[in-house]
Amino acid sequence: MRYIGLDLALTTAHKAVVIDERACSLTPVLQVTTSAQSLDLLFQHAREGAALDEPLVVVMEPTGMAWFPIAVYCQRLGVEVFLVNSQQVADLRRYYRKHAKSDRIDARVLAKLPIVSPEKLHPLHLSNALHLVCQRGCKELDRLSVLITAMQNRLRAIDRFAWPGLEHVFPELIAPITRWFREQWYDPRQVVTMGAEGLQHAWEKTALKSADFPAFAEWPAALVRLAEDVLALYGADSPFLNYTYLQAEVTREQALLTWVEATRHDLQLRTVRPLYRQFHPSRNLETLYGVGQDGAAVYVSFIGDPQRFPGHADFRGWSGMIPRSSQSGASETKGLPISQAGPDLVKKFAFMGAETARLRDPQIAAIDYDQVVRFGKHHTQAVCTCATHLLDRIWTILKEDRPYELRDVDGTPVTAEQAQQIIAERYVVTKELRQRNNQRTRRERQAHLAEKKWKKESAPSR
Repeated sequence: MRYIGLDLALTTAHKAVVIDERACSLTPVLQVTTSAQSLDLLFQHAREGAALDEPLVVVMEPTGMAWFPIAVYCQRLGVEVFLVNSQQVADLRRYYRKHAKSDRIDARVLAKLPIVSPEKLHPLHLSNALHLVCQRGCKELDRLSVLITAMQNRLRAIDRFAWPGLEHVFPELIAPITRWFREQWYDPRQVVTMGAEGLQHAWEKTALKSADFPAFAEWPAALVRLAEDVLALYGADSPFLNYTYLQAEVTREQALLTWVEATRHDLQLRTVRPLYRQFHPSRNLETLYGVGQDGAAVYVSFIGDPQRFPGHADFRGWSGMIPRSSQSGASETKGLPISQAGPDLVKKFAFMGAETARLRDPQIAAIDYDQVVRFGKHHTQAVCTCATHLLDRIWTILKEDRPYELRDVDGTPVTAEQAQQIIAERYVVTKELRQRNNQRTRRERQAHLAEKKWKKESAPSR
């Protein structure tokens, strides 16, 4: 067996180092490009002095998508590939050298990971083209959702200084009437001049007025009163605010927000959800509390074939939602941060799904209760533990393709109503206890960081 550590670059040549099973270097740093000829030459160097069919293993960090064409070519040649989390490489690099980063150190560290930490590595599973499309669609949906939230926050921030108290008149930030107001009546002087009746008449003339978007009857008068308050605050001819330009700004922001929302909706309906239903026609994943269509699409596209994981431990290790392990002799350190080895989007949806599942599923609610009450974990730690168990259920449902059944902790099937009653009677964690655990954890973390800083500063200089 020969191991190839491949330190990927985006604009320059990659760096590779080959070692044997005893971790002895067999080559100097080799320059490699993303081409079949260059990779063939690398594999030829790796097999020098060995059989022509000597098994090879390539270890890379997922730098952008630079790994993808190399992984595809390796798979075509039967070369096993491992993609490793950047944190794993950084930890081992610190062990080898505490000063500046170097390409040789990085390549050597990558090559040694299968030897020094084989249990933390998982062979790369390349999805087919349509699964990749769904994966990338899920990532794009997430980016668009984050962008939409940021744009909504920006609109709310502008409203709060330009129109203090506007949320009491228009509670819905992006309701049609709120958008109409920003585009047409953002200047408080115009609102006062038009008056309540004029505003009501202008709104009724728009095509936006519909039973689907009701506005409370007193909003025109409330808006006029608020406009008078704003003018009393800033002055009728304030030298500090120009509402003409502010209205143009919020109009542009709303137009961009509308386009992004339409793009996300189109991506959902035309790409992600049709592919998800094609891959998982039974849609049994959606029988789990905390898993909707978008989350199910993430799990199906990233997990791919569930049979590739021999058991729960392997799947948990791949997901990255399990704590790192620190063992020495007969002792083992508990409560370490999660390994974060898996796809970020899987971890994100598992965490969000666990927040819902712990309120609806008695078994997961019991886990959350034990983590907080018995073990004193803070909220995030408890939810991460719930997320791990939620992922176990997701893997089982995908593997067996059967719907999920709510059960009590003793295995008795229960209805949704019975589940809610069980949780209310047994597994409610008080807000005060969660806050107390959170505060204690913050104090412990601050004390640990202070101690670590003191040790670093008091250490003798080299």
